[in-house]
Amino acid sequence: MSNKPSIPKGTRDFSPIEMARRNYIFDVIKKTYKKYGFQQIETPAMENLSTLVGTGGDESDKLIFKILNSGDYLAKADEKALQEKNANGLTKSIAEKALHYDLTVPFARYVVQNQNDITFPFRRFQIQPVWRADRPQRGRYREFYQCDADIIGSDSLLNEVDLIKIIDDVFTELFQGKLNYTVSVNNRKILQGIVESVGEQDKFEQIVVAIDKLDKIGIEKVIKELNDIGLSEKSVLSLMDLLAVTKGSSNLYEMALTQLEFLSQKINNTINGQKGIEELEFVFEKIQQLGLKTAHVKFDPTLARGLGYYTGTIIEVKVANFPSICGGGRYDDLTGKFGLKNVSGVGISFGADRIYDVLLDNNLYPEFKGDSTQVLFVNFGEKEQDYCLPLLFQLRDAGINAEIYPDKVKLQKQMTFANNKAINYVVIVGSDEMETGKLTVKNMETGTQEALTISELIEKCIN
Repeated sequence: MSNKPSIPKGTRDFSPIEMARRNYIFDVIKKTYKKYGFQQIETPAMENLSTLVGTGGDESDKLIFKILNSGDYLAKADEKALQEKNANGLTKSIAEKALHYDLTVPFARYVVQNQNDITFPFRRFQIQPVWRADRPQRGRYREFYQCDADIIGSDSLLNEVDLIKIIDDVFTELFQGKLNYTVSVNNRKILQGIVESVGEQDKFEQIVVAIDKLDKIGIEKVIKELNDIGLSEKSVLSLMDLLAVTKGSSNLYEMALTQLEFLSQKINNTINGQKGIEELEFVFEKIQQLGLKTAHVKFDPTLARGLGYYTGTIIEVKVANFPSICGGGRYDDLTGKFGLKNVSGVGISFGADRIYDVLLDNNLYPEFKGDSTQVLFVNFGEKEQDYCLPLLFQLRDAGINAEIYPDKVKLQKQMTFANNKAINYVVIVGSDEMETGKLTVKNMETGTQEALTISELIEKCIN
């Protein structure tokens, strides 16, 4: 008895219409990236495990899909780790490679390896799948596409401004002004200042991981996590007070600047905190000067972004009832792990699969008529088939999607095929049509028929 075919949890198949929708998202993002001067690269699906481990923090390391070594991988297994059932120790001896969990770490490796051929500052974009050993749920998959743009080799905060403008351009086109979304912005230096001001800087990474879960698990569970890592009740209360900054004006930019000024007074004795506030004030002032089409940008001191390599501005985009659909930030020394020190970069990543679901749930996809067959030639037999073949290729050469039914079967079956594929026009060619040169063309939407030359049919399809 054969097993019922299935796919791994957290992965999906995509039908032709689903591929058309995905390509629509990719095309909008790709077009915008190019407009801002980014160039496309691609890196392998798998990297050396040593490249990925330790770059995004402990939480990210847990998400890595390891690849077993080829052949008899147990032959070189660490016997002690195997006997002690030490998973981490055993993995090092049986898995040298892994699937990349994001595109930023492979990009940093790429920059170091190709530094002599790169013109800095380097603007690159990358659209590829990534894999994470995460728990599948709504909006969270184990295999999904990321659409990254990074600028590396420049400390300028104008790069952050550019990235926020890119977000605005992409979602203005995809959402067509029919869906509200929020771009939350923070700075890891501000978080460092907050943590330092409550005297818990030695637990910074653990605190950031907990804070990053605020919108997912709620304040009570976050407080419990903070207590569990050893923060005193006083430190937790001080931390929560600093994260809950007062609101100001109804104008988002004025509100952000008011919040930053309030926070500045609270953490004015921390160098990192003050630096982070100055950086965000610059970004908000420039965004206010330039203006945005549809994006609502706000300062969110609770935004942490779990990846450990972020050092400055961090960004996250959300719509109601969905996880983050875009995120990113500044990283000052990600290339340092691979031997190229003090090269700052900043980037964003659009989550194509989550954006796909958002557009589908809100009925925001355009109609994809051009992605399917526009014209089908009916097949009545060898003589008619030979007559239609040159005409078929005339249509294709004119850029019109066309096909001929490959077998001589009943007309009803061929018409049903055309209906099921949502084909616009069916061309019927018999002895009369071959004699006159006029093709009988049926409009499958209206049911009407007309006699057209091949030139007239081409013009009709193009127009």
